[in-house]
Amino acid sequence: MMMNSLIVFIFSLMIGSFINVIIYRLPLGKSLIWPGSFCPACSQAIKARDLVPVISYIVLNGECRHCRARISLRYPLVELLTGTAFLLVYLNSGSTICMAAGLFLTGLLIASAFIDIDHGIIPDKLTGIGIIVGLLLSPFTVTPLSAAAGSLLFGGILFSAGVLSGGGMGGGDIKLGLAIGVFCGLPNAVLAFIISSLAGGVWGGFLLMTRSAGRKSTMKFGPFLALGSYLAYVYGSQIINCYFRILGLQ
Repeated sequence: MMMNSLIVFIFSLMIGSFINVIIYRLPLGKSLIWPGSFCPACSQAIKARDLVPVISYIVLNGECRHCRARISLRYPLVELLTGTAFLLVYLNSGSTICMAAGLFLTGLLIASAFIDIDHGIIPDKLTGIGIIVGLLLSPFTVTPLSAAAGSLLFGGILFSAGVLSGGGMGGGDIKLGLAIGVFCGLPNAVLAFIISSLAGGVWGGFLLMTRSAGRKSTMKFGPFLALGSYLAYVYGSQIINCYFRILGLQ
């Protein structure tokens, strides 16, 4: 079991490296395949020995081998985040197909969250692919009916929030909500919304208390959608069962 977990973690680090490529290139309209990895500062191609997830960053002391420009700490952090998140999906999945769906959703959420942080957008290419893949897998995961209900509910709530707030909820968030609902189904889509809202509310309150933002400031909701949805997908049944136990309903 430990050996399998180690293999999954190492493989996931490599996936995290590719997610870094998606985060950087997709919003700029660049190919995810060609050219190969290069330094954004000097445009020098990066050799395979310098592409080992996390380790290369440590060996190079966070600098480009050629021009010594600083490499963002986000690169190894995204790799480690992906490795950890994928491992937890692997350890908590009941079937191979559910694990595959969870891994795909996790990668989608991480890429969407960081692109939203950087650019304030969530690309339609990500959410569109997510909806299609989620629907294709739904007969083997949450059932097509539950996927459709979860998608319409989550997306509908976010759409309503956008209308009521006068555009405070972006179209990218709404489309991501549709994709999340397809994967989570009911009732985990409801749980995902609750956790996302609580996390966003706590962060918003913190920003107000520290005067880092005002009441009319916009807040990027993608990262909170990603957090809430990931927790709901991986730990949804445990969270719901715990809640019912606290209420004495179990």
